[in-house]
Amino acid sequence: MATTEHSPPSRLRAWMLEGLSDMGKGRQPAPRPAEPEPVHKGQRWWRVMCLTGVDYFSTLGYQPGIAALAAGLLSPVATIVLIVVTLAGALPVYRRVAEESPHGEGSIAMLERLLTFWKGKLFVLTLLGFAATDFLITITLSAADASTHLVENPHLADALHDRQVLITLVLIALLGAVFLKGFLEAIGVAVALVGLYLALNVVVVLTGLWHVATEGHVISDWSTALTAEHGNVFAMVGVALLVFPKLALGLSGFETGVAVMPHVKGDPGDTEANPEGRIRGTKKLLTTAALIMSVFLIATSFITTLLIPEKEFESGGQANGRALAYLAHEYLGSAFGTVYDASTIAILWFAGASAMAGLLNLMPRYLPRYGMAPHWARAVRPMVIVFTLVGFLVTWIFDADVDAQGGAYATGVLVLISSAAIAVTIAARKAGQRNWTVGFAVISAVFLYVTVANVIERPDGVKIGACFIAGIILVSLLSRLARAFELRVTSVSLDGMAQRFVRDIASRRIRFIANEPDNRDITEYREKIEQIRADNDVPAQEDFVFVEVTVLDPSEFEAGLTVRGEVLHGRYRVLTLESSSVPNALAALVLHVRDTTGGIPHIYFEWTEGNPFTNFLRFFLFGQGEVAPVTREVLREAEPDRARRPRVHVG
Repeated sequence: MATTEHSPPSRLRAWMLEGLSDMGKGRQPAPRPAEPEPVHKGQRWWRVMCLTGVDYFSTLGYQPGIAALAAGLLSPVATIVLIVVTLAGALPVYRRVAEESPHGEGSIAMLERLLTFWKGKLFVLTLLGFAATDFLITITLSAADASTHLVENPHLADALHDRQVLITLVLIALLGAVFLKGFLEAIGVAVALVGLYLALNVVVVLTGLWHVATEGHVISDWSTALTAEHGNVFAMVGVALLVFPKLALGLSGFETGVAVMPHVKGDPGDTEANPEGRIRGTKKLLTTAALIMSVFLIATSFITTLLIPEKEFESGGQANGRALAYLAHEYLGSAFGTVYDASTIAILWFAGASAMAGLLNLMPRYLPRYGMAPHWARAVRPMVIVFTLVGFLVTWIFDADVDAQGGAYATGVLVLISSAAIAVTIAARKAGQRNWTVGFAVISAVFLYVTVANVIERPDGVKIGACFIAGIILVSLLSRLARAFELRVTSVSLDGMAQRFVRDIASRRIRFIANEPDNRDITEYREKIEQIRADNDVPAQEDFVFVEVTVLDPSEFEAGLTVRGEVLHGRYRVLTLESSSVPNALAALVLHVRDTTGGIPHIYFEWTEGNPFTNFLRFFLFGQGEVAPVTREVLREAEPDRARRPRVHVG
């Protein structure tokens, strides 16, 4: 591949792009070792569960309040429905995702393998839009709820009144600053935060249950009001099923759970290709987290519904977005309540860190590889700035309102879980597992219903998701257009015959003919040589090597290039290449030949017939079309030195 001298980058640019892999622009990444690398030692599964838990368990900060608003007196019954769906639906799905995608890619990677060409890329971009909705709203909603706990604290209420938006923006900015400094996932901090937070919640729950037990009229009043409002058990279950989509916020932890899989310690014999220990540990992580969360969900929904007046859950009420904190202050005193507020603020803020880590793991994995993000999108710090600014925008749009962001959050979560359920259904069917296929199909149907119901009930969620999707697709296509002339072949390898052709022609002037294969008969090659000689006035004694490129998947952006040589009809030497783009493959080949032989190759083309703009669109979408000028432009960008640039001839 071509290498070009560039002036040293500024200190700011070097700091911003630290760790960026130099792919594209003609630079070659370091070769990968042939032997499989051993799995990273990682951490015990229960410690990694705490890293997941800062996202999953922190939803206790706002889940009971949102459940009470959505279901009212029926909140405990609706929460039981949520627990059943969690343990019988989401948990089996993500245990299977852990088996199928053990390197943290999640269900998006599973679905990506099923679809090819542009329809696959657009489908993945759509899922990435919902993933961005999920993770970004996690950041903004968690920060907003953290600021709610701060503003509603009795000691700070007067001083921080009407400052919730500002506090939320500061928390998001601090989160971005942590990643700009260089964020290392501090699992030890997560263990401490989760341990403290769950311990405090145990105290609040036990205190709440004690008050429910000692104030017997509370249960009777609740059951009487519930029966009067809904009639019988069947009516209650029916209504609970209808309101269930609003309670699905707590399911977000499963997606985070598979995202942090690479941090789980595996067995000594694990390899990256077969990390059985990591998979087993992740399954324990997912199961334990789901069981812990299920216990807390049913207990907290029960005590908050019975002990907190309904009007306090509404906007402006003291329990709005902070139901458990309300109980902590009410029954355990201001000092304990303040400690509880502080722990809640800390874990909600760290939940944003978990979501930011998910974004930084997910987006650079796909967009730059598709050519649908600038080259700097592989670096952490520029992406942190982008995500932080988007977080500011979302906070401003929603006015840091926890309830208002619930719809968008639930939509992102439910779409990802539905896609995961569909992915594992397809995986089970391909594996010939009939019972699992039927079971996962039923789970998929349930989550699709929940997703559709949520969209109908709260269309603002899908509107926000659609904005993220539209933004990602628009920016992606513009980025791909801007990078259209980038040399995006990551490596070039020649087989023995191809190397022989190059060595032979290197002793003379190196001449290639770009040929679009048709019948590949002797007449085609003879007439092509005659035409090139006539159009370019090349002496008869000069010889040529034909180069033929077959386009495989034009939607792919970066890939290696394998060159094979063959002799046709006993006299014509032909190099055959497979690539996603004809011009990029030809440019990469001649640059490679220049670097390995020291000579300056010449390559000959015919002008492409047809409208130039139409031909450019063919190149942009299908990798072929306006081949000659695009090849020359790719070479110009890859090699600024005209004296060292391979020559392009068009006749």
